Formats: sequence, structure tokens, C-alpha cells
Amino acid sequence: MNRRGFLVRTGLLLAAELLAEHQPLLTAKAAELTLPKLDSWDAVRDQFALSRTLVHMAAFFLASHPTPVRDAIERHRRGFDENPIEYWFANEEKQEAFVLGAASQYLEARATDIALTDSTTMGLGLLYGGLSLRADQEILTTVHDHYSTEVSLRLRAQRTGASIRQIPLYRSLKTVSVEEIVATLVAAVRPQTRVIAVTWVHSSTGLKLPIREMAKALKEVNARRTADDRVLLCVDGVHGLGVEHFKIDELGCDFFIAGTHKWLFGPRGTGLVWGHAEAWPAANAIIPTFHLDAYRMWMKDIPPKELPRGHIMTPGGFHSFEHRWALSEAFRFHLGIGPLRVTERIHGLNDQLKDGLAAMPGILLHTPRSRDLSAGIVCFEVEGHAPDQVVHDLRQRGIVGSVTPYATQYVRLAPSLLTSPEDVEKTLQGVRSLLPKR
Repeated sequence: MNRRGFLVRTGLLLAAELLAEHQPLLTAKAAELTLPKLDSWDAVRDQFALSRTLVHMAAFFLASHPTPVRDAIERHRRGFDENPIEYWFANEEKQEAFVLGAASQYLEARATDIALTDSTTMGLGLLYGGLSLRADQEILTTVHDHYSTEVSLRLRAQRTGASIRQIPLYRSLKTVSVEEIVATLVAAVRPQTRVIAVTWVHSSTGLKLPIREMAKALKEVNARRTADDRVLLCVDGVHGLGVEHFKIDELGCDFFIAGTHKWLFGPRGTGLVWGHAEAWPAANAIIPTFHLDAYRMWMKDIPPKELPRGHIMTPGGFHSFEHRWALSEAFRFHLGIGPLRVTERIHGLNDQLKDGLAAMPGILLHTPRSRDLSAGIVCFEVEGHAPDQVVHDLRQRGIVGSVTPYATQYVRLAPSLLTSPEDVEKTLQGVRSLLPKR
């Protein structure tokens, strides 16, 4: 039997048509699956197999899978182990449609504007590696961004001849404001600026950028530009996704890149890139897609046609499918809790931690206390103690933290849905015990 015959028999052609024409139906079918009752924070915590002997203040680093995600991974793993080829053919289009349906429901976006990846770094590499840039254009980024952003942008600049420029967005974290960040960004834009690459929540300091306000200001800049010269605002949103309650279109950026295996509790090795419909034409794929219609065009089974950019930008090849296909359960898990409820919980716990740290003599808190400028990460220093020593000493007290992996290092703690007010208080007591008696 040839590949087309197998596809017809397994119903994949129908699945592809459903994805293109009946996305709401697929979303509704996925939502019919049973979710655990998540009406209390203890009930949410009970979905995780995390050690109960530890306070997990670094859970954002790499997700522990909640029960629905673990069960989905195991279900798909079992199917692949029993009959790999038939399980893949019977499920690939259908399960990817479920994932895109759940993602589109969570982001309130069109499924066809979403590309699936394996991580934030892969998403950054895919997007920046294929952006259309002329040699007379420039990339504007900041000194606050992660290694993955910096290297991806540098590689693109080398290939295109475009220039790259880094700027600080504020003078001091002690005095930083929304107005300062927006004004600094707009003042740095030049006629040749084509791409602006920023990070929503800085893992180096815990600062959260006012993306909506930045996008609004750039919209005024773009009103005076042609389509090929308009400024594209690209956001690494990994530490905002699963924390902040937002509708992706209202955030205002052109591209949004994030791993889904951090705050969202998605399967390890999953991520996405979302692009605004008007911005996607500036992005070019650098890895062939395995989307069914692309494959059918290659086989000359159907005439050439234009595919949605989200499909084109999703890398083909064989992935860890049991993880990718379980991603729909992570989106549904958060939707089951309630995105606004998630945001209020995480911000409340972080307020408690920041307020407690700020009241201690000998503590230098770097993360802004305002919710407008912070999210789920808190960075600070303890007088007379190196950051790695603080993290080590807290671990001896059963508290798991981390050190910021940057040239300037701070202690980093991140209250999340996996911690409680009691956990935050225990953490504050642990920090307090490190301070000299006064």
C-alpha cells in the first residue's frame, strides 16, 4: 500500500481537513476529556509527584508533569511501543490538531498562526534564523536578554549583513518605570531598525517588561513606515506564559516565542511560536515541515497552494511525539484552573516573598515590587554571602532555589502554583537565618 492509501485508510486526510475548516469542533472534542477537579490549591498541588519534603522555589526551570500530562504521555508511549508505524499514521494529524486547538483556546488565537517547537531556544532559532532582513536594516535588542536570543540574532546578522545593536532599557532597577522603558525603546529606534527582540520577563533580575505599552508606542512609529520597513516586535515570553493572564493578540507584539515546559507545566521538550497574521510573511522556514498538505504537494497529489505560516514554520521530522501530543493536556490543565486565577495566585505569593525580603536588613532586593514590572521570579542578594552559598544553605533547610546564570549573579526564587503561603514563609525564615544578628 502506498502512503496515500495508508493516509486514506487511517483517516488522516479527514483529520487535515478538520484542522483547516473545523478547528472549533476539534477543540470541543478535546475538551470532552475528563479533567481532575481543581477547585483548591491543594487539589492543584496533588496533581504533581514532586517531593513533599522540599519547598520548590525553582519549579519554573523545568516542569514536573501534572497527572493529566503524565497519563497522556504514558498513553501515547504505550501506543508507540506496541505498534509504532500504525499508531503514528492513525494519530499524527489528529493529535497535532488537538494540541493546536488547545493552544489556540488558551492564547485566544488562530491555530494556523501557531507553530509547534521543542523549546524556547528552538523557537528563537527558527524565527530569527529565517527572518527577512536586508543588509541596510538593523536588529535592535537589549543587554538584558538571554544567551539564546543573543546568539540567534548574531547568526542572522552574519548571514544577512544586517547590523545588530544592544541597548539598556533602564538606568537602575531601583528607579525603573514603565514610562522609562517605553521612552528608552522608542528613542533608540532608527530609520533602519527592522527587528526589535526583547524578553518579557528577565530571568536575570525578575523584571517584567511592559510589552503592551511598548507595542502601542511602536505602532505609532510603524504608522509612518512601509510594510517592508515596519518594526517587528519579537518577544521571548517563556516566563510570562503560564503566569500572566493575557490574550495574545492584545499583547501587541508581532511574534511570541516560548517553551511550554516551564510555568505552563507542559511536557518536557515542547514549545511554540505565535506570529501575527500581518507579521508572518516576514518569517521563512529553515526546516521542512511535515504538514500533510506540504507532503501531498511534494508527491504531486494536489496542486501547489499556500499554506498557513504556522504550518510551514513547524519543523518536520520525527519528534518525541508522546510528549508533543500530551501538550494539549497542559493547556487544558491551566484552563481548568482558570488563567486569571493562576495569575492572581502567583502574583500574590511573589508579593508575599518580595515584601518579606524588603523588610529584612542586609537584603538587597533587585526585582521591582510592582506587579506592572514583575511576575513570578524574585532576585536578590544577601549581604556577606555569595549567591551560590545562599542557595546551598537554603537547600540544607529543604528549600530549592537557583542562581541566575548570567555574568552578574543573584539568588533567584520563584513562588508558583506548586508553593503555598506557608512555603513562602518557610523560605523567608530560611533567608532570615542567614543574616547576622543585629
